[in-house]
Amino acid sequence: MSLTVFSIAVLFTSVGAGAVGSILGLGGGILLIPILTIFYGVDIHYAMGASIISVIATSSGAAASYLRTGLSNLRVGLFLVMATISGALVGALLAGVVPVRALELILGLALSYSAFTTIRQLHDELPEHLSEDHLALRFALEGRYHDLRLQREVAYRAQRVAPGFAAMFGAGLLSGMLGIGSGAFKVLAMDYLMRLPMKVSTATSNFMIGLTASASAGIYWSRGDIHVLIVAPVAIGVLAGAYLGTLLMARMRNTTVRKLFLPIVVYLALSMILRGLGIHLA
Repeated sequence: MSLTVFSIAVLFTSVGAGAVGSILGLGGGILLIPILTIFYGVDIHYAMGASIISVIATSSGAAASYLRTGLSNLRVGLFLVMATISGALVGALLAGVVPVRALELILGLALSYSAFTTIRQLHDELPEHLSEDHLALRFALEGRYHDLRLQREVAYRAQRVAPGFAAMFGAGLLSGMLGIGSGAFKVLAMDYLMRLPMKVSTATSNFMIGLTASASAGIYWSRGDIHVLIVAPVAIGVLAGAYLGTLLMARMRNTTVRKLFLPIVVYLALSMILRGLGIHLA
């Protein structure tokens, strides 16, 4: 494959990854790494470097639109990112001390339970039967946005803030110990534990993963894992795809976003369980 054909193919692939990543709050890396390595024969280290850039590009491309429409909650994101970064630092220190396979198996089982809970609330458009949470009131973890699909104003306030904060710390801990992204865990924590609307959860996750990816991009650059000829079409494609994704998600129902998110959780749960058993997917 010539360089020109390769660049064009990666560009269009990245548009799709950016659109999906911005809608689901995952950054696109979960799609790009296997596609680049399996279909384009890119070295895994270069693919991971491109993935980090794709996360930053997705977050940047989606952030302005999501903040403007109120879908991304800046206060909630900054509050929770403290937990994920703290957890990631502790996880990095514990890496190599705790058996990795046991952690992967536990994580896979936890994700399986999360997939089950996602199925249970698959048809819940907006959270119901909410109670007051004193931490949410104290830190003003609330917001509102105009839902283009429902054609009405949606107001929300976070629930179960303490368990949500603990889950974010755990997500960061596992991310640091296993070297995996934690976008899916962020979305699950905000959607299931904190009872935020699904679209708010994915949009806020997009903002958060951009912050954490920016912090680690320098490490990948210093190791030489960011290859310009790969990253350039990825960044351009993902940026365009992320903007397209924001336009699409604004017109989706929360239930539609959750249905799109479910297969990702099932895939992650299966891959973690298999890795815990010593079986690695291609």
